[in-house]
Amino acid sequence: MSSISPEHKAYLRQVRQERIKVRLTQLLILVLAFGLWEFCAQLKIVDPFITSQPTRIFKTIINLHQEGVLIHHITVTCVETVIGFLLGTILGTIIAIILWWSEFISKVSEPYLVILNSLPKIALGPIFIVWIGAGPAAIIVMTLAISLIVTILEVLNGFIAIDQEKIKLVQTFGGTKTQVLTKVLLPASYSTIINALKINVGLSWVGVIVGEFLVSKAGLGYLIVYGGQIFKLDLVMTSVFILGIAAALMYQGVVLFEKLIIKHPEGK
Repeated sequence: MSSISPEHKAYLRQVRQERIKVRLTQLLILVLAFGLWEFCAQLKIVDPFITSQPTRIFKTIINLHQEGVLIHHITVTCVETVIGFLLGTILGTIIAIILWWSEFISKVSEPYLVILNSLPKIALGPIFIVWIGAGPAAIIVMTLAISLIVTILEVLNGFIAIDQEKIKLVQTFGGTKTQVLTKVLLPASYSTIINALKINVGLSWVGVIVGEFLVSKAGLGYLIVYGGQIFKLDLVMTSVFILGIAAALMYQGVVLFEKLIIKHPEGK
């Protein structure tokens, strides 16, 4: 194995230092924001009853944990989100492949996809509840309604943007459409699918929380609605805070998956 040149070492060192600077800056902004929030609440510059404050959020988390309900509510929301996230991404990618495979189906479905994407999904919530029933299934379907069409359009546009010369080259050597799909289209669309995953992180959380707003007996969305109804805004802000942490962790999971794909693009 050849040794790394001094210039390469210096470059790698610079990249690491830049990454550390970014992380430290992000952490500093977060600490300053929470510190300013706590400071303003302590001095009554803002009303802590309405805005809550970090120390009250921390106490609420402890109380929920002592009551034995914290993990339950977090688990319910996270499970619903992960299921909706995976289904939205997998189904969206499969449908995008079908639309790429058949130009006729793609042209027929194009206006319907645009119309479905423009519909206010929240308005469909009560319909899903009537059709499916009040439960986790309705919440997951709500999540799919929000993320599925976006995934289809994102992945399909990525397929269309693939260099046609590469496809023609494979076809020239007698490659079938299946070989074009597996050897050219999908490998060249890793970045597009990863971007769809990143988009779906936010959309999945939105779909689950909206679903829990409409019909739920547990979950962070339920806590937000319940806290608002009894004017216990500490509970609302605590739920939002936990949602932010969970969404950030889920996004980092996608980032780690992206790095794994880049290192092993063929699954080797």
